[in-house]
Amino acid sequence: MITKDARILLVDDLNLIRRMLRQCLDEMGFKYIEDATDGNEAIFKLSKARSKGVPFDLLFLDWNMPNKTGIEVVEYCRASELFKDLPIIMVTAEAEKKNVLRALMNGANDYIVKPVSADILRAKLDHINEQLKKKVG
Repeated sequence: MITKDARILLVDDLNLIRRMLRQCLDEMGFKYIEDATDGNEAIFKLSKARSKGVPFDLLFLDWNMPNKTGIEVVEYCRASELFKDLPIIMVTAEAEKKNVLRALMNGANDYIVKPVSADILRAKLDHINEQLKKKVG
């Protein structure tokens, strides 16, 4: 379950988007939020947190970023035993149906088309929690 104590990693190359996501999550009561500016930094932070015994519980991931794209990070996570079950929400301007399907087929748990609102974010978090309940139950 994604609770208010969840460790969340926001990954987007645009500071404005990271700030907007952080503000929405702050207002929802989430306490631990970290960010990364590209896919390589995201993988580094995911690995570092896991090695310290404080893994992230949720990953918000942009599609179009320098160095390593969001879809490449999804593929990396799903191929890794350490991150295969990490809930991932793509947050991107890629609104074409084929891109949404590609993200979901490659292992993203959900998909948000920018701009992001608090209501949409809350609904997606509820959806992730429903998915997690089904896995446990």
